[in-house]
Amino acid sequence: MFWQALTFQLGYNATLVTIGAVLLGLAAGITGTFLFLRKRALVSDAIAHATLPGVGLAFILMTALGLDGRWLPGLLMGSAISAFLGLLALQWMVTRTRLSEDAAIGAVLSVFFAFGIVLLTVIQSIPAGGQAGLEGFLLGSTAGMIFADAALIAAGGAVVVALVLVFRRPMMLLSFDPNYAAAQGMRISGIDLMMMVLVLGVTVVGLKVVGLIMIVALLIIPAVTARFWSDRAEVLVLTAGVLGALAAWIGAAISASAPDLPTGPLIVLVSFAMFAASLLLAPARGLLSRALRHRRFQRGVHIRQGLLSLAQGQPIYEPLTLRLLQAEGLARADGVATDTGKARAARAHWDEKRWEIARATPEFELAAARYDGLTRLEEVLTPDQIAEIDGRIAAPEMVT
Repeated sequence: MFWQALTFQLGYNATLVTIGAVLLGLAAGITGTFLFLRKRALVSDAIAHATLPGVGLAFILMTALGLDGRWLPGLLMGSAISAFLGLLALQWMVTRTRLSEDAAIGAVLSVFFAFGIVLLTVIQSIPAGGQAGLEGFLLGSTAGMIFADAALIAAGGAVVVALVLVFRRPMMLLSFDPNYAAAQGMRISGIDLMMMVLVLGVTVVGLKVVGLIMIVALLIIPAVTARFWSDRAEVLVLTAGVLGALAAWIGAAISASAPDLPTGPLIVLVSFAMFAASLLLAPARGLLSRALRHRRFQRGVHIRQGLLSLAQGQPIYEPLTLRLLQAEGLARADGVATDTGKARAARAHWDEKRWEIARATPEFELAAARYDGLTRLEEVLTPDQIAEIDGRIAAPEMVT
């Protein structure tokens, strides 16, 4: 059944939910990357919690006008207005008061969310509110989603992605170097506001799928995961979008194949599983690759120190060093160097002399800072510079 859900063969409603979730995940991953790079992840949490009063007020207003209080476009419009007011309040407190951003975020988040909870409680007490189902906006609820709802979510996600493509360069520059962006004549406050509005758009669109409490996870986790796989900004944005879409696709498929499981939390859990896998297995930044590199480095240090000891005729007391030299065929069990070991030891000793000269020479100071006992001098200096160093070494012969 899971494969059928994954290939959109499990029915009309399941297909609608999955497509809407995928586009939401794409938009959230791309937009959240700029928040992550800007180091403003908690802002999305404040925006998300600020949507709740708008949902409640929109329901009350539409009900008072004789309309269907559960009409999704109206509820999303109310949440957008409420979230925008929360964003303006946050910006005002940060720029016009002495409050730090985290304190302002805490104030906006708690006050707006508390007001929203009060409104939901009031709605439950009125005749039209008993079956409103507005609590689904807290954790997401895709049950009963119709084509118009899915189309609205998909269209909102597509609009956010399009706006990101248009404004990606100034937002990227602001994320990496605000001072340079200001020097280029860019309006920092305007770009920052645009970034927050895009986050607001993703938050509002995602309320029906993952809810206001977990939308922050869909914004941030794909970006953090993508960071394990790339250092290039544009690749990072694209990777985060793909990871967000993939997490939404798999999570929605699992929920469709097991209807008792909620879609939003499953999407977040799948996204976290991708993060955990990247944390362990990413080739450049993963814990496993770092552990392997550290182990190779330790092995290299042991072998080099052993070779230097052989070159100077010193005994090797460290058992691990001796075992590694034996494994490489550089020394016998009694610590005596083999012919290959003697040649390698002579080269290592000569290289160490070169580094000593480089570290003592002011013009080679930057290159000498890379000395770690394993880096070859040929990797940091030109042949002419190395020849100059060789000329300074008082030795009976050149070891090649």
